[in-house]
Amino acid sequence: MAQTFTPIAARPSPVRTTGALAWIRRNLFADWRSTITTVFMIGLALYFLPALWRWGLAGAVFGADPDACQAARGSGACWGVVTEKYRIILFGRYPFEEQWRPLLATSLMVGGLVLSCIRWFWKPWLAILWVGILAVFFTLMGGGSFGLSEVRTDLWGGLPLTVMLATLSIFLAFPIAILVALGRRSHLPAIRSACIVYIELIRGVPLISVLFMASFMFPLFMPQGMSIDVLVRVVAGITLFAAAYMAEIIRGGLQAIPKGQLEAADTLGLSYWQTQRKIVLPQALSMVVPSMMNNFISIFKDTSLVTIVSLYELTGALALALDSDVEWRPFKIEAYLFITLIYFTFCFAMSRYSLWVEKQLSASKAR
Repeated sequence: MAQTFTPIAARPSPVRTTGALAWIRRNLFADWRSTITTVFMIGLALYFLPALWRWGLAGAVFGADPDACQAARGSGACWGVVTEKYRIILFGRYPFEEQWRPLLATSLMVGGLVLSCIRWFWKPWLAILWVGILAVFFTLMGGGSFGLSEVRTDLWGGLPLTVMLATLSIFLAFPIAILVALGRRSHLPAIRSACIVYIELIRGVPLISVLFMASFMFPLFMPQGMSIDVLVRVVAGITLFAAAYMAEIIRGGLQAIPKGQLEAADTLGLSYWQTQRKIVLPQALSMVVPSMMNNFISIFKDTSLVTIVSLYELTGALALALDSDVEWRPFKIEAYLFITLIYFTFCFAMSRYSLWVEKQLSASKAR
């Protein structure tokens, strides 16, 4: 029998999956719900953005002129308060003529954090680099050597204090949290009970209570004539508080490891610490990256509570700058927006880095 040729109908060309249009289609117009939400948000933006533009930019005052700010009040923002007070907001009560030192110290520490996030720098000498960074930071901030005038720690403030407290607390809390998490799962009753008491005791009180105890109650238990700097006590308090929360996060990752892997490690003759270091902890930590990053961001923002012990970090320095100045006090909103931008920049950078780490870990598990 004769065969009749029937051509196959043309198929539509494949949809582009990369580029800006593909991203918009996938994230903003994926289905009818997403489309309605996108259109609604665009409508809100078109409604509010013109007024926000007029208040924030078109009718705003950028010069440090309180009279012009009073005249524009209600119709335009007064960014002149930032122009006038930015040095106090950023550096607190640090001596004015020496403020190049906290600027350089903070830039050095932030640079170290950026380098630590780059895979090429994940080498053993990175720890030595951080020892040098911390040594230079405290030398610049405290002075008393290399021809630098001495500045007491109670005069440190602003952004340098915020960055230092968050960085040191995270670095010190992380190894403590790992040990406490392992201790809470220990088969030794004494170690397990001690870790449980520590975690539940710290998590049962707010951070402000821990800072109060570290600053005002702890010196009462010290020998006569012996005193520990308040900054050291605050760092210790934030570290212990953060470690308790982080230990529970890591414990969740430890519990997710299949028991068969531990049995396989025992079969191979690995010791307890070899099993934890080579098998358990790498997998457990990779599972809880988002939760740990949430804790890191929380630590960074919780540094604002140190104002209770008269250490004026970023938020406290803002209050210090405006509360004593009647001319600029009415423009707190603009000043708070300025430090909000600083907090958002740091927190957003940490969250994006967390997403990058998650992507790298998911790529390593892809088959």
